[in-house]
Amino acid sequence: MSSSSGDDQRAVCDLVLPCRDEAPALADLLPRIPAQFAVVVVDNGSTDDTAEVARRLGARVVTEPVPGYGAAVHTGLLAATHDHVAFMDGDGSFDPADLLPLLEDVRSGHYDMAVGRRRPVRRGVWPWHARAGNALILAWVRRRIGTDVHDIAPIRVSGRTELLALDVQDRRFGYPVELLQKVALAGWRVSERDVVYHPRAEGTRSKVSGSVRGTVRAARDFWKVLEK
Repeated sequence: MSSSSGDDQRAVCDLVLPCRDEAPALADLLPRIPAQFAVVVVDNGSTDDTAEVARRLGARVVTEPVPGYGAAVHTGLLAATHDHVAFMDGDGSFDPADLLPLLEDVRSGHYDMAVGRRRPVRRGVWPWHARAGNALILAWVRRRIGTDVHDIAPIRVSGRTELLALDVQDRRFGYPVELLQKVALAGWRVSERDVVYHPRAEGTRSKVSGSVRGTVRAARDFWKVLEK
């Protein structure tokens, strides 16, 4: 790995990877993280050797026992120490090199947050039920608050203290929706770039798109945020 240790002087941004049973993915992903990022792996109740693999490959590991995407993300945010912080799923579905232009957008001062818009490498990578649910939620968000974002920011970069100040409260799958709402209401300048979306690493399974049930559960969390 070019840079996983938070002590690496080349790093200018923390990269938070919320993980639950992602050991097979991390073994391939972590060595490919660009040197600009200090990796913080948030172990969110793994039953495999996620934490051990992450530590062996130089990442800093923090634990969040409360299950939920938002809980893991918030714990990672609190653990971050650099001026900028990035977030990405730790399942191997994203190319970490795609973080570099997002980081540059924010560090340049032209944008307050940069997000990725998933572009699947082939059919079937993004199941129909997950894609449909994502489109429905984003259509509602755009109608309600006027944001131009076309994905729920599964990969993103922003300032650390600015993100903390937004005070996003959701600790489940509704976190990205609440984040987009608060970003829009705060008047943040947001860039959106296409990012390649790969199949998950073999041996891992999505908690959301891996099943219709998971997608429905996530959609329920989304709607709870939208109803507030």
